[in-house]
Amino acid sequence: MRLKRELLLRLMLPLLAIVGTTGVLTTVVAQRFTDRVYDRWLLDAAHSLSRQVHFDAQGQAHLELPPAAEGMLAYDEVDRTAYAVEQGERHVGGHAGVPQQGTRERHYLHGMAFDAVLDGHPASVARVMVDDGAGHQAVALVGETLLKRERTRDNIVVLLAPVALLAGAAAVIAIVWGVRRSIRPLEAIAARWNERSHTSLDPIPASDMPRELMPFATALNDLLQRIRDMLARERQFAATAAHQLRTPLTGLQLGLARAAEAPDLEATRRVLRELEQNTQRSARMVQQLLSLGRLDPELRGALDCLDTDLVALASDVGASFIDRAYDARIELELLAPQQPLVVPVQPELIAEALGNLIDNALRYTGAGGRVWIDFELSPPALRVNDSGPGVPEDQREQVFERFVRGPGARGDGSGLGLAIVREIAELHGASVSMGVSEAGGACVTLRFNSSGSSGAA
Repeated sequence: MRLKRELLLRLMLPLLAIVGTTGVLTTVVAQRFTDRVYDRWLLDAAHSLSRQVHFDAQGQAHLELPPAAEGMLAYDEVDRTAYAVEQGERHVGGHAGVPQQGTRERHYLHGMAFDAVLDGHPASVARVMVDDGAGHQAVALVGETLLKRERTRDNIVVLLAPVALLAGAAAVIAIVWGVRRSIRPLEAIAARWNERSHTSLDPIPASDMPRELMPFATALNDLLQRIRDMLARERQFAATAAHQLRTPLTGLQLGLARAAEAPDLEATRRVLRELEQNTQRSARMVQQLLSLGRLDPELRGALDCLDTDLVALASDVGASFIDRAYDARIELELLAPQQPLVVPVQPELIAEALGNLIDNALRYTGAGGRVWIDFELSPPALRVNDSGPGVPEDQREQVFERFVRGPGARGDGSGLGLAIVREIAELHGASVSMGVSEAGGACVTLRFNSSGSSGAA
């Protein structure tokens, strides 16, 4: 699993850095501890040497070191040792050439130590000042090579290294165990998904999920719910289309049979005219069903919306109905405001919705009637009004359902026009409602969100 490898990598790299840093710090600590212990021994020897220094009346320092003490200072089974007393440029006693200064100085309460070279070998030297109280001073020096120090430091590192390695190994085991335990709920979700996805789209139980994984489980169940809704809409659409097309297709078949059995040409022509009307009704129903099929609520937020002038759009759509209104002797008007009414919409869908509203109004308005389109500026809205019979108040919501037609419906309507208008409005976050026009007929209002509108004087 890629996630598991990535988590292990992200956790192991810092751990390796910590282990490496711990190793460096262990070496430094071992070195400082060794220096402090052996520096103390050298300083004790230097203090003992300083007690053997005496000053005469002229302030000259003299070293009076018994042979036994000299043997103790010079003896060491491992390292080379040397001692000396210096007064300025004057060598008082001991070994000549013991350096008085060096590198990596280490200061203590009653003296100091530093690194230097003694007889060609790296060494540490302890330095103690000797003062007779009358302003005369000398320096007591005791040095030794570094063999014991290096061995002691290496032994400390060897002792501490297993502890660091064990701690690192324990951390690695804890990280691997923790990552596996953390990934286990995700693996459980995947297993449940694999077990059920082929046979069911029901929600996956998430009650036993860790709190941090609840958003993931919720999002997955939401996705399953959207898939179920989409499939339900597809099944409903397929069932609706099959039911609605069955009747006109049956009519076409019966009409063809009647045309074949017609006794004369005139009777055949009458049947063919009926078939033409039936075909037109079927074609319009298919067009309406296709429009419903492509109005998927999942498209909301993915519409290619453009700033569109609703007045200009209504003018273009209304112009396509002028001939039909003229033939039906219905007055079709556009009451345009003085300024554009700009709203971010998908122009083709809004044009289809407006076309359905005008078509519906023309169907329900008798000869000599009137259909007009007007607008509201804030919030932006367009209205399609007619002087037809209108819709009773208790049925105004029902007519927006699929295949529901208003009272007194006539003609070849399919009952899908207002349903398409409502779904187009929902895709745009708009609302659609039906009321009563000034002429007593129906007034359908398509109202948009006011935050998306703009006007120009």
